[in-house]
Amino acid sequence: MNKRTITLRVNGAEHAGEAEPRKLLSDFIRDDLGLTGTHVGCEHGVCGACTVFVNGDPVRSCLMFAVQADGAEIDTVEGLAPDADTLHPLQEKFHERHGLQCGFCTPGILLTARALLRENRDPSDTEIREWLSGNLCRCTGYVNIVTAIREAAKEMSRR
Repeated sequence: MNKRTITLRVNGAEHAGEAEPRKLLSDFIRDDLGLTGTHVGCEHGVCGACTVFVNGDPVRSCLMFAVQADGAEIDTVEGLAPDADTLHPLQEKFHERHGLQCGFCTPGILLTARALLRENRDPSDTEIREWLSGNLCRCTGYVNIVTAIREAAKEMSRR
């Protein structure tokens, strides 16, 4: 198959590469760019582990071809923290409140939570759970995840 040249801005940095038209964005991010924080679970858009931002919107990267993202602004979990020495408030609270166990689902949940907090700075537990309904976690039972997101929202509103 003929490869196509694509250019993406990922976590603020310009990247160019070649991708077959059938290559998934999740695979391009992981394999070609070496950003392995984006996890691939179900490959059907059901689990949410592969969630990234495409032009500011949360997207299941296993449902999008890399060539469809040509020219787009992509944000992955690696770009969530402001710098290498500082965690994002969501990451801090997930750590403090034990909002993860195996961590496989965590990147997708963190980015989904970030999208929620962009729209709603003070979500209720019900609203948090509704937003997370497309992110599957088999380890935690979500209680600590919801607590971490609620506390991160409070922390972010103080900044």
